[in-house]
Amino acid sequence: MNKLEQLKQRSQVVADTGDIEAIRRYRPHDATTNPSLLFKAAQLPQYREHIAESLAWAQNHSGDRAKLAAIKLAVAIGGEILQLVPGVVSTEVDARLSFDTRASIDYARRLIALYEQAGIERERVLIKVASTWEGIAAAAVLEREGIHCNLTLLFSFCQAVACAEAGVTLISPFVGRILDWHKANSGRDHYSPEEDPGVVSVRNIYHYYKSRDYPTIVMGASFRNTGEIEALAGCDRLTISPQLLQALEEDSAALAAGLETDVERESRPPRPLSEAEFRYQLNNDAMATEKLAEGIRNFVQDQERLESLLRQQIEGAAENNAAANSQTF
Repeated sequence: MNKLEQLKQRSQVVADTGDIEAIRRYRPHDATTNPSLLFKAAQLPQYREHIAESLAWAQNHSGDRAKLAAIKLAVAIGGEILQLVPGVVSTEVDARLSFDTRASIDYARRLIALYEQAGIERERVLIKVASTWEGIAAAAVLEREGIHCNLTLLFSFCQAVACAEAGVTLISPFVGRILDWHKANSGRDHYSPEEDPGVVSVRNIYHYYKSRDYPTIVMGASFRNTGEIEALAGCDRLTISPQLLQALEEDSAALAAGLETDVERESRPPRPLSEAEFRYQLNNDAMATEKLAEGIRNFVQDQERLESLLRQQIEGAAENNAAANSQTF
């Protein structure tokens, strides 16, 4: 077996892409999207029909039509992905709402309503929310409503602890972005997979969860190389880009040993992490503070780029209609 086949025997493999052809090729169990991936997907010819349908739907609803079309497009692409994967698809809440609990809840409910209107059960969707205090609070409410959540942009141990205590379905700790920060700030330009700071972070979170019987799924994300992936083989799930899926598929060597999955049982903390404790611990972690803020900014930027692309098409269609009407008149 190649390394991808070996990995699938130890972890659920998730495609970190909105590219339908890549999902069809690598046959992952789940798929995950974000504003950056949706912006790229919106520029591919195979999504023109989805864009046209999303724009037409937005025309019949009040509000910012570009924002509405972006929501509808995310659901349309998610629905197509679900025809190819047996598991779930992750769809993201607008990152501009990362510090607004109520607005995040409302946005998530709207996404689920659109999926259900399309005939897709909520059990097949994970709502992605940034791992801010407000995002985790929103996820706690949504989970009680049967809306399952994927807490993303997770870089610190305190974020992981708060997510587990909130009862979220899944977390996506970012491996590669942690490595990026350490390379930029430590003076080192190389880390072995076993000492990779991102790998170490996920390993610690995984062992904390399993030793205390937290049911929250750990899904390593944001990989920079296959060595990181192999070091985390055995993690509940791993979300991997098409480029690294291809590299694993083309490698027929034996997969690395990966995570130690047998852990000693330990007691859970006597009380949940408070907001003050969470904010202090996050603030005390320079890497996590910087990467969380950067991640939100980047997702917002790509969300706005997607909406700008859709707005241009709305305006272009309006101009064409006006020109056609004037000629008819």
